[in-house]
Parts: sequence; C-alpha cells; structure tokens
Amino acid sequence: MSKITKIEEIISINNFIQGSPLPFSILDNQYVNAAYPDRQLEIRNGGFGSDAAAHPTNPKQFYVLTDRGPNADFVGSAGAGKRFLLPEYTPRIGLFELQDNGQITKIKEILLKDANGRPISGLPNPKAFGGTHEVPYDAQGNVMTVNPNLPFDEITNPIKNDINGLDPEGLASLNDGSFWVSDEYGPHLVHYDADGVEIERVNPFTNDARNNVMNNGKLILLPTEFINRRANRGMESLTITPDQSTLVGVMESSMDNPDKSGRGSSLTRIIAINLLTGQIAQYLYRLNSAQHVVSGITAINGHEFYVIEHDRKFPMQDKSAQKHIYQIDMSAATDIIATRKISQNNHQLEQDATVGLTVNSETLEQFIGKSDDHWQLLATMNINPVHKTLVVDVIAELDYSHDKLEGLWLRQDGSLGLLNDDDFGITDVTMADGSNALEQKYLDSAKTIEDANRLYIVTPETVKPIK
Repeated sequence: MSKITKIEEIISINNFIQGSPLPFSILDNQYVNAAYPDRQLEIRNGGFGSDAAAHPTNPKQFYVLTDRGPNADFVGSAGAGKRFLLPEYTPRIGLFELQDNGQITKIKEILLKDANGRPISGLPNPKAFGGTHEVPYDAQGNVMTVNPNLPFDEITNPIKNDINGLDPEGLASLNDGSFWVSDEYGPHLVHYDADGVEIERVNPFTNDARNNVMNNGKLILLPTEFINRRANRGMESLTITPDQSTLVGVMESSMDNPDKSGRGSSLTRIIAINLLTGQIAQYLYRLNSAQHVVSGITAINGHEFYVIEHDRKFPMQDKSAQKHIYQIDMSAATDIIATRKISQNNHQLEQDATVGLTVNSETLEQFIGKSDDHWQLLATMNINPVHKTLVVDVIAELDYSHDKLEGLWLRQDGSLGLLNDDDFGITDVTMADGSNALEQKYLDSAKTIEDANRLYIVTPETVKPIK
C-alpha cells in the first residue's frame, strides 16, 4: 500500500479535504486586477500564512500569523521601497479550529499592540532600530511622510517610520496563552500577552530601551551580527521547546554579513535563547542551495525540530520546485558563540565583536559563499552544522501548488499541518512600460487559479526519514 493511499484513507475517515481553505473576508476591492482589467482586485483578510502554532490545550485549534499587511514592491520618487495598500493595517494572530466535519472556522483575531496597548502597523522601523532604508509609499505611490499634507523633504518632512512596526514571520504559542513573535527586519523577537500587548522584546540593538529581558541583572540581546540580516530575509521562523524554556529561531537565508558578498552562501543561522538561564547559543544550518529559504520551525523536544526548507517556486509553473520538511538535531552541532580563537589547518578562527565568528578574518557567510566545499573545511575545524534528515517531500506527498510554505503546525497525534502564505491574495507585476501594477496572486502561468490560505495535513506514518 502506498503512502498516498494511506493518506487518502485517513483523510476520508476524518472528513478532511487536503488544501481545505481558511475563511477570509475582503479588506478592499477598489483597485483593478492587472491580469484582467475588467475585474476588481480583491485584497483578502487572508494573509494568515506567515507561521502557525498549536493551541496549547485544544488539539483541534491552531494559531496562525499574518505578515505586515498587503503591500507590493514599488520604485517611486524616493527610490525602491514598498507600496502599503492599507497602511493602517495591524498585523495579527488568528485562532482557527478544524471541525469534525473537516471545515475550518475562525474563532477570533488578536491584533498586535505596543506596550501601551496601541495597535502597531507594518511600516518600516527607523534605521537605528531595524530599518533597512526601505521607503514606504501609500496606495497612490506617494512617499509616506511625517506630515502627509506637506511635500516630502528629508529635513523638514521626513519619511514616516513606525518604531513598533513589524513584519511578523515566526510564531511561538506558550502554555500561559502568550506568544513570542519574530520579525524579518530588525530582527525583533517580541513577547505579547494573550490580548496581543507587548510585554518583552529582544533584538540586537543595545540602545533600544524596549529590550527588557533580563537574567542575573544582564540584558539579553541577539548577537550583533544579526544586525546584518538582509532586508526582508530576517528571522522567518520561531518556536519554543516543550518545556517552555528555550526560544529557537532561524534566519530565512544567508545574511549580508558584513555586506552583500555573503549572499551566495548556503549558510543560515539558528539562535537558541534559554529564557530561564539567559544563555544564548548559535548554530549553523546548511541549505540545499543558496537560493533556498527556511520558513518554519517547530519543536519536537529540547534538541530536535521540524524545519521547512523550500525554493519559493510555484510547482505548477516550475517542475523543479522543492518544498521539504526536515527533522534537525542540534545536539551534535557546534555552538559558534562558544567557539574560541584557534589556529588549525592553516586557518584562523576568531570571534569578532561586530560580525561574529570569522575564518581568516572573513565572516562565515563570505567563507562559505566562496565555495560550498568550505563546509568540509569547517568540519575539520570542528564547526559542524545541525544534522538534518528529510522526512517529507511535500510535493511528492501532496497536491501542493503554492510558492510559499510557511506555516508548520505539529498536532498532538504527531501529524503535521502545513499552511501557505497567500500574500493577502495579491502580487505585484511589472508592466510592459516598466510601471508597477497589482494583480491577484495566481498559482498557474495561465493565471486561472487564484492562491488562497489552505491547510494540508501530513499523517504521522508519512513523517519519517526519506532515503
């Protein structure tokens, strides 16, 4: 009996249809769909695909996270940036329930708020607190400024930022009803109470007064090299160990450490923060390709985790698309924070206060970016990445047709719930004249099948090592 037959039998028993849609409402439909100019563009709410996490007590319920809100790449009068179609949108956590009849219902939404209880936005941070020179534009393509009634001027009417703005991507649900959320830009790790109000924060910025997680009188901060994350490629994934002691987050891809020369690297970084002891460990993860991303993580126990690695390709448009779930084990990996200065095999390992561990004065990103064979050289210096084992080839097991696989829900029965990010149902396109336009997000090249948030379930029998 094949794996697919087993899956179909269990699905039939549970009345669950693979790719079951999450309910959504229409946020806005005032724009034209560039793919079909006679139709309106539907911006959907929706957007619940940045991450997923199990409800701590109810096995039928799961939390999902939106990102910063509906936006599109845009180049305007002040340079490259994003057009924020609904700039007042507040990122949020949704609670959903998988019913006995296989239908999915939304229980509630939890809007994310600052420490004073004010809803946050998805607008860029100031440069000193995680901004990446990203220019925010409004829906009409105008630069968003501090005073919207006056022309943009860098001195008298500068670009509008939001110090509390987040692009949420990672979600950890705690037993006490609170949440930790990671973001792609700062990167920031923010602890929210059950009502979505900020109570704690950890980031790499020593001058950010919001950092307030202390242990033995010492402030817990992310390593300084995390400031060198790529824009829109920050801490994509987050989880907490079952004993509630340790946050574990993964950077989406290689960092700009110290600059763009590291982008060709297949190396990304895992951070583990013990909230009880204050100890921070950092491990390396080897991507199958420098073009791949890590977009989800969930804890199995204190040292083993499931991780999503994929290529952002649409399977219906590119037969080479890969969407994989790996089981990783950190127990034998090297904590590169604890690695001290050594000389071995004509290579000098040394810690740098700004860029972290270096090899012959090069960052790890630069060293691996020069040649993927340098992973073997790192091994001779006792620098080993986490061990990873492929346990689910998602495209081989499921009729999965989305580009982004980002939500990972470990269910109490050992099955995995997988969710895609539908980007609020929209995407940006470049027209023949070079202008920017918006259209519905489609799965196929013919633009006939619209993307939407959908839940897939992989049974425990399927989640096992693949040779």
